[in-house]
Amino acid sequence: MDSQYPKRIFHIIKIWLMIALIALILGLLIGFDLGEGNPLKLFLPSTWVHFFKFLR
Repeated sequence: MDSQYPKRIFHIIKIWLMIALIALILGLLIGFDLGEGNPLKLFLPSTWVHFFKFLR
């Protein structure tokens, strides 16, 4: 095995996690824009409090 192999795998995993995080945020913004009309409201703490209360 190459000594760079674990570093390369870790780097690839980091890149995919960043892509997934960006896709999640963009999806939330687009979905919020289609539903509510103001996508920046997504970043308000009250939105997340309401969301987690809804899940209970």
